[in-house]
Amino acid sequence: MVFNAIGDDRTRLEAEGFSCHNGLHADVCVANKPVRIDTKAMKIYIPSDSNKSLERIVKPYARKEDDMQNVTPVKMLKGNINPPACDFTHNVTAVIFSSGGFAGNLFHEFNEIIIPLFITCRHFQSRLKFIITDYSAQWVQKYNQILTQISPYAAIDPEADGKVHCFPGAIVGLQFHDNLVLNSTDIPGGYSMTDFKHFLMETYNLKIKHVSEVEKPVLMLISRQNSRRFLNEDEMVKLMEKLGFQVLVIPPGRMSKLKKFARVVNSCSVLVGAHGAGMANELFLPTGAVVIQAVPLGLEWASTAYFGEPAGGMGLRYLEYKIEPEESSLINTYGRDHLVITDVGSIIAKGYQAFRAVYVDGQDLKINLTRFRETLIEAMQILGFSAP
Repeated sequence: MVFNAIGDDRTRLEAEGFSCHNGLHADVCVANKPVRIDTKAMKIYIPSDSNKSLERIVKPYARKEDDMQNVTPVKMLKGNINPPACDFTHNVTAVIFSSGGFAGNLFHEFNEIIIPLFITCRHFQSRLKFIITDYSAQWVQKYNQILTQISPYAAIDPEADGKVHCFPGAIVGLQFHDNLVLNSTDIPGGYSMTDFKHFLMETYNLKIKHVSEVEKPVLMLISRQNSRRFLNEDEMVKLMEKLGFQVLVIPPGRMSKLKKFARVVNSCSVLVGAHGAGMANELFLPTGAVVIQAVPLGLEWASTAYFGEPAGGMGLRYLEYKIEPEESSLINTYGRDHLVITDVGSIIAKGYQAFRAVYVDGQDLKINLTRFRETLIEAMQILGFSAP
């Protein structure tokens, strides 16, 4: 079994057949020797001749800093133990991960499950089988095309299964590099974000590789329905059309059928939206396309870290439209001189929930069309078109 363990992790894996890496966001344990997995108790037995016993508990989801309660822990037991008898025997590696966590949010699904799954598993060339804890049939169906591209075997739902499975090796947890990022030097086979995007194109049969293949400048506007809405969305669309864009306004419900929607995104040359999960659709844009992110007050870091910086690695051009206080609904709620407007740090100091209630859940945007026009013209010029 090939796994990119380094340093002490590699030495331990080679010497003992078992190693765990403690990352900032994720813990990943690897056994390159036969294991028995009791899916009813979610216990992994790793027999050893050594009298030294070891017990390790891992939550197989790449956001351990959030200590999420909806991610089931997996217990690993190593040593001179008496494991239960096998109900089923497999000849491929087991990969155990959770579809709990923040699943249900497109950004988090790709950021913490799909991309880590690609990083961890692609080099196995389909010689593996998934055990998905916190199994969601809806999630598995949504990403069935991706899952079957990585492994041809039906995934095991531990709660429904309740059996003991024997595998020649196992990986518990998924490697995580950064937000929507792959570090090719840390992956067996050296896969990059370019390779991941190619993988998505093959998986979803996306035809447009480069934005130059889009004859007219097609702009997709992500229309939010709850927080961070564009309060003057109709006026924004009129401006976009006046500048020569063919505009597709996309409400959240349109994104639910991923296979079909990915193809719509792939036909666009510009993606526009306020900071939020919908911006993760940049993954499906053709190379050379433009991403315009409207950055609400207080969300500068998240906007850059989650979508701005990763865009370059995807071969996209990124334009940031940072709103002024007057463009935020918060100024109407609190007034121009309130700390919410003048000192974001003081709200952050109150804790994440207080920060989220104000800037993430309690803010809408009324875009300054004069300022925004300049950003749209810049996007048009990047694409090689001239605005009227």
